[in-house]
Amino acid sequence: MKTFDTLADLAASVGQDVAVSDWVTITQAQVNLFAQATGDHQWIHVDVERAREGPFGAPVAHGFLTLSLLPVFFDSAMTVRQSAMGVNYGLNKVRFTAPVPVGSRLRAHLHLLSAEPIPGDGLQMCWAVSVEREGAEKPVCVAESLVRRYP
Repeated sequence: MKTFDTLADLAASVGQDVAVSDWVTITQAQVNLFAQATGDHQWIHVDVERAREGPFGAPVAHGFLTLSLLPVFFDSAMTVRQSAMGVNYGLNKVRFTAPVPVGSRLRAHLHLLSAEPIPGDGLQMCWAVSVEREGAEKPVCVAESLVRRYP
């Protein structure tokens, strides 16, 4: 885990690959709960037997489930000691570039694109996030994530 003392220390990392998260294993239970929460019960996600005969050979996680793990990835990748709170501010770009079969292990690579001061002595950052699936050649998700942090 990468540790920064202050938001200014983090802001000094603009243009750099800052951190890599821990691995997260995607389970069928997670996929089912996500389907329940969102109402997206597409068979490629929740019907294990049918999905084995489908285009991916196994059930796959929802793209938005992968995206919703961004806070988990950020939390395991880095901390700012003198920051009490962070909030998601939005996304500029998102692409789901490859499927995530249930049982896959994912981690995120975090590259800080920009960091701008905001009211409340905060910092708005734009992160290039690339979510990797263990053993795969290309990422499963790429996104520009906007995050605000406050002291």
